[in-house]
Order: sequence, then C-alpha cells, then structure tokens
Amino acid sequence: MTNSADENSPPIRRALISVSSKDGLGDFARGLVAAGVELFSTGGTRKFIEGEGLPVRDVSAYTGFPEIMDGRVKTLHPKIHGGILCRHDREDDQRVLAEHGILTFELVVVSLYPFEATVARPDVTDEDAIENIDIGGPSLIRGAAKNHAFTTIVTGTEQYADVLAELKATGKTSYALRRRLAGAAYEHTARYDRAISNYFARELAEGPFPAVLNLVQERRATLRYGENPHQQAAWYVDPRAGSDTLAGAKQLNGKELSYNNLLDLDSALAIARSFGSPAVSVVKHNNPCGAAEHEQLAEALRRAMAGDPVSAFGSVLGFNRTLDRACAEQLAEPGLFVEAIVAPGFEPAAVEILTTKPKWKSNVRLLDVGPLEAQQAMLEYRSVAGGLLVQDRDVLADPEAEWQVVTQKQPTDAQLAELRFAWNLVRHVKSNAIVLTKDRALRGAGAGQMSRVDSVRIAIEKSGSLAKGAALGSDAFFPFPDSIEIAAAAGVTAFIQPGGSKNDADSIAACDQHGLVMIFTGRRHFKH
Repeated sequence: MTNSADENSPPIRRALISVSSKDGLGDFARGLVAAGVELFSTGGTRKFIEGEGLPVRDVSAYTGFPEIMDGRVKTLHPKIHGGILCRHDREDDQRVLAEHGILTFELVVVSLYPFEATVARPDVTDEDAIENIDIGGPSLIRGAAKNHAFTTIVTGTEQYADVLAELKATGKTSYALRRRLAGAAYEHTARYDRAISNYFARELAEGPFPAVLNLVQERRATLRYGENPHQQAAWYVDPRAGSDTLAGAKQLNGKELSYNNLLDLDSALAIARSFGSPAVSVVKHNNPCGAAEHEQLAEALRRAMAGDPVSAFGSVLGFNRTLDRACAEQLAEPGLFVEAIVAPGFEPAAVEILTTKPKWKSNVRLLDVGPLEAQQAMLEYRSVAGGLLVQDRDVLADPEAEWQVVTQKQPTDAQLAELRFAWNLVRHVKSNAIVLTKDRALRGAGAGQMSRVDSVRIAIEKSGSLAKGAALGSDAFFPFPDSIEIAAAAGVTAFIQPGGSKNDADSIAACDQHGLVMIFTGRRHFKH
C-alpha cells in the first residue's frame, strides 16, 4: 500500500470499546480521552470506564435500542456496524451516514468472552459453555478488520501501546499498523472459532481423537536452522501448555536454542521427571547416554555423567530437582562441556558458578521450568508426508502388579529396584532399545538398531566391566535366546522385558540354565 493510504486515513474521533478483560483498559482509555477521542461502550465495560472517572457514551443511548435478552443483543445494530464499515473515501457511504444519523467509529477495541477458559474448568456445564460463545464481539472484530483501510481494530492489551503512540504523534494510526492489527484480529477470531468447534467436536470423537483436528500453535521463535544448516526451522508452542514444559520455561543464560537443543531438552526433561527420587539424565542425539537416581542429587549427577563420559561431552542434561551448588561445582570441573541444562529451578549460587567458571559459561543454555507436576496422559503428534500421526504419549507408569517373575530364580529386593529403574529408563531409548543398569545408573545403552541382538552387544560394550552384576531392560520381547546368552556371558544377572514372543519359553530356559532372573511386564515401550 502506498503512502496515500496513510495520507487518506481519517483521524480517530470515536472508539467503540467492548472487552471482557479489563487489564490495562484504564490507562488505555485515559490515553484515548487525552487525545480527544470520544468513547462509546456497553454494559460492564462502560461501567468500568465510568469508574475510572472518564466520559463514555452508552451504546444503547446512541442506537436508541436497549440491550436485550440478558445482553445477548447489544452491538448488533446498523448504527454500530455502519459506523465501523463505512468507507471514508466514498461519497455514497457518507450520504448513508448522514441520512440515518450514523456516527463513524475509527477505533474498535474488543476482547471476547473467555470461552477457552470456561470450558477448561472441570466443573463447566454445557449451559455455561454456550453462554460464553460471543456473537457480537466477533462481528465487531471482523467488520473492523475488513475495513482496516479506515478502521483500527484492537484485540489484545499488548496492542494498546502501539495505538496510543501513533495516536499521540499524528492523531490517527498508520496503514501498516492497521493492516498488522487486522491480521491479528482474524487469527484471534479463527482461534476462538476453533475452540468452539473443538468443544462440539467431542460428540464426533473416537475416544480422545476428534473427527477434525484443530491445533493452535503460536510461533515462539524462528530458529537459525533445523536439524542441519540447510533446513529452515521455527519453534511453535501450545498456548495452553503447562509451565513445567519447555514452552513455559524461562531461559536464564546462554545462546538461542537450536532445533536439536529443543529436541534433546524435551527428552532430557521427560527422562528425569519420570523418576520419583532425585534424578539426572544425560542426553545426546535424543538418546540417554547417562542417567541415574540417588538420594543425593550431586551423586545422581556424578553417576549419570560416568555412564558414558565420551558421549556426555557436549550433551544436554535434565534434572528433576532444583540444581544446587554442589551440582554446579561438579559441572564446572575442567574437561566437561555441556550444551544445555533443564531443571525445575536453579539455586542462585549454581547460576553464578555455571555462568562464570566453565569455559562454556556464556554459551550454556539454562532453562528453568519451575515445579514439576505429576505427568498426565496427553496426545503427541508426529508428522508424516501429508498428515499427522496422533497417539497417547507414553508417560504413565506401568502397573507393577501385572509383572510376572517367569524364572525359577526370584529377584532380591535390590534386583527388583534395579529392574524397576531399568524398565523406567528403557522406554526413553530409541528402538530396538536395550539398557544395562547398575546401582540405579545407566551403564550402557544400545539404541536404534535394526537387530535387538546388536543393541545388546552395543550396551554390553558400553558397560565394559560394569556389565557384571547388571540388570538388563529391553523395550520389547526377545525373539530368540541369543541375546540372553550374550548378556549372561557378560555377567548380566537380571532381565526385564515385555514377553509375548512365541519363543518366550526358550528365553526363560536360557535364564534358568544360567541361574538368572527374568520379569515379564506384559507391556512394550517402542520409541521410533
């Protein structure tokens, strides 16, 4: 649009204000009045403005038609929409205004009924939901946005400052601002309609899966690149995401997050928070190369970093407790390098150490996700060409009551605790997944192999001498006893796996032959 669009823009003489959220409205309205703008409003908004000691005209008094049906109908009137939609450069539109006594509204300020917040309440009734479907508000927004060549539409409190700044400078708004606000307005009403559609779509859903999937994701950042430098990438977040997720995290230090950082941080946090005791995870290329739990967080960190020290260089760490001074001092030791750390809090002394002592002090990303809540069942989405795959996220603990000891030898209490740790961890490793653990610490992992026996060999090689007396967790059943034989030869003493192979009897017989323990969980944990 050329500069003539700004030159022909009308001054803002009148503003129609109808908002459900009054945040920042007092100062905004005062700024409008100070700029000579006449305010028009309805119901609760008008009373609020009056309460601020500001002059405001009642819409019903202007239209000559009262609010009816408990406020369901108040702004749906030609004298309102005509004043919003009129084209200021059209003589015929101006004649219609004069003929019907219609005033122009150059500024429209609207926030809609809180439908999303209402239906999110666990005790919401259908009647409450229906009454929070705004009708007049979206009509005002769409009309003003359509006529953005002349009308300014404001749908968010964060937009107040920009409008006031231009109004004070020129008595009107620029076309560039009006165009931007119009785009934001249409996204605002689109999101609102999607929320309503999702509410009614529950009746057409199959379990948790709606007939039409409407996702609202807001762009958080444009990333430098994706998995590789030649790929463009951006980060989008669900505005409803909890504060204990990456979407709600506060970055305390470091460079901007990369695509791969975000993937690894999400995995590191998921692993650490899956344990009840203090725990630390060490992630590299989206797989754990170290993980441990211990009553002392610093000891859990030491054991986690010792799991695979070579791979831990340049890794991402996840904590399920506040990162304290002792952990920070350990991480600041010479020879260590950490890309990013996510934790439910950082002690001030720990932040001071991590951002001043190591060579990588200015680069390490520190993300504080706040207190961790109990994990809830949720949907996860993965893209395939032309669509999405949707499933329940594999975060809930397995019912241990369903586990079966299938060998002659029974596990000791210590072995059972170790197997529990291994089983909790193996679900976070890419399939085919094998973990060897000892003293509730990951000693070796075999990940992403096409053959399960190859994963076993890799896990044993990573474990070295620590394989002796270790527990082995497998994300799926052993189709042949060869993996049992290889692990037994390395000194593994206990196994946990789903069971379910037609050759289960062979694997059980191999364990019994070597005097080993094996538990069947009845549930697998593939992670592709």
